[in-house]
Amino acid sequence: MNLMAYIYYNPNPKHRKTDDCVVRAICKLTNTDWYYTYTRLSLQGFMKCDWGSCNEVWSSYLRKLGYKRNIIPDICPDCYSVEDFCNEYPKGRYLLATGSHVVTVIDGNYYDTWDSGDEVPIYYWTK
Repeated sequence: MNLMAYIYYNPNPKHRKTDDCVVRAICKLTNTDWYYTYTRLSLQGFMKCDWGSCNEVWSSYLRKLGYKRNIIPDICPDCYSVEDFCNEYPKGRYLLATGSHVVTVIDGNYYDTWDSGDEVPIYYWTK
């Protein structure tokens, strides 16, 4: 049974849909607003001398919040999608990372500005 669903989500105050997927995804994951999350990631980036959207920066930010990273097994790297993850993990809060995008999954639904269900996740964060 396919329980997952794509749900449009864009907390960006100007409703922009590019270059801030990390901020948008962390907003949803942590139930914080865009300004708060953007500021926290910017401060983390300042301390690491890098941009807030850099993997090292937002990863360290999530670690500070108590999240742990889990690698998705590389059994079929091209055939396991965000939708598959949602069906496999119908309960809980997760942030999925692909090679170029991040998306939040909550209780089997994925939240994004576009339908990223066919994207291939590499790892995920959860508490």
